[in-house]
Amino acid sequence: MKKILLFLLILHTQLSSSFPISPKSLEEKKMATVQRYLENFYEMPKSGDKIKRQKNSTQLFEKLKEMQRFFGLEETGQPDEETMEVMHMPRCGVPDSSEYKLTPGNPKWEKSEITYSILNYTPDMLEAEVDLAIEKALKIWSDPSPLKFTKNTNGEADIKISFVRGAHGDNSPFDGPNGILAHAFQPGRGIGGDAHFDEDETWTSSSRGYNLFLVAAHEFGHSLGLSHSTDPGALMFPTYSFSDPRTYVLPQDDINGIQFIYGHSNNPIKPTGPTTPRNCDPQLSFDAITTLRGEVIIFKDKYFWRKHHPGVRPELHTISLFWPSLPSGIQAAYEDVEKDLVFLFKGNQYWTLYGYEIRPGFPKDISNFGFPRSVQAIDAAVSNNNFGKTYFFVKNQYWRYDNRRHAMDPGYPKNIADNFQGLQTSVDAVFPKDDYFYFFSGPTYYKFDLRTKRIVAVGRSNRLLNCR
Repeated sequence: MKKILLFLLILHTQLSSSFPISPKSLEEKKMATVQRYLENFYEMPKSGDKIKRQKNSTQLFEKLKEMQRFFGLEETGQPDEETMEVMHMPRCGVPDSSEYKLTPGNPKWEKSEITYSILNYTPDMLEAEVDLAIEKALKIWSDPSPLKFTKNTNGEADIKISFVRGAHGDNSPFDGPNGILAHAFQPGRGIGGDAHFDEDETWTSSSRGYNLFLVAAHEFGHSLGLSHSTDPGALMFPTYSFSDPRTYVLPQDDINGIQFIYGHSNNPIKPTGPTTPRNCDPQLSFDAITTLRGEVIIFKDKYFWRKHHPGVRPELHTISLFWPSLPSGIQAAYEDVEKDLVFLFKGNQYWTLYGYEIRPGFPKDISNFGFPRSVQAIDAAVSNNNFGKTYFFVKNQYWRYDNRRHAMDPGYPKNIADNFQGLQTSVDAVFPKDDYFYFFSGPTYYKFDLRTKRIVAVGRSNRLLNCR
């Protein structure tokens, strides 16, 4: 997303040298985007051909706050940078309901055996690949429920699947590449249950373009009666993010939703799925923490929080939304402010970020830092940018790396307890702020004063997420 915004900024700068665009025109364009988004997804009334784009409009203010609330953003009621980022994300064309999981009116199929048919195929994929993606997307929902899906080849079915573009006869036209990817209709007769995929997108079975399995699985949730979820880790969250289909497991939020409508599976082994971490869980622990150009980035499983300002609620995202090629479970991270780079570690591999972009040529092996082959993973890392030193924590020891010499300092590793007095436990994550290192171990953080070389405060890890 940062890459897209950067590209648009560069493009605007290049064009403006020969075709000046007034700030007023840019503001009008932004407000038109806001109006259109709220009309499409938040029941904002259309205001005719001449749109009144006053940012202080009470109705626009409240609808923007509703949208920000849904996505877990700061409720400013203004089209700020974070809000516009979300509005530019590829997503499902179904509106965002204020309901928890179910489509308003709670529509459902009054039977457990549901038929589907594929009316046409996208030329982007082999027909066999499309068949497999659709079959797997339906199986995602049948595994935790009593539902059974059967393919009909005569075109008559409960759920009709088609690839179309632009206006296609259902009063919900597609908008070309990116933007709205697909939409589906709640259970019912006629068009009820049908799923439409925008043929202007590039459909794939990989991380390129848009993965058909992931988008189809989401749309079939609508076909079965589920609405959008506010859980950013749920399949029914409205924006698209890539996950490897080979290892994909339906999140617990979606399992709860489908079972609420149709009941539990008859299988003796009851399926369970991953849950999204809760900000103020008193037992919450972190995998890795780093600063990034003034923000604090906090990794946990397949998620990360972005903390922009101390008093603002951090945003929770999936790692794959920003970095599709990164694995889940980042184990260590630190920022080298002098080089304007962030380093991320998992196992014996590492990646570097410039801003929010992964630099080419990664991952690389951590032996590049001078670790012996016996070190196969790093628990935590932090850089003291005043002295150009980075500390790597491995079990009960730590190493010190010279950022300028690109080499480990002699005499390491050393015991953590000997040089960070009061820290008697392993380190999960650490980040710097002012003259302190903040160490995290399980649900507890330790504030270590770099001047006095002692711990000056201890508290719950979730305090970092503005919990009390």
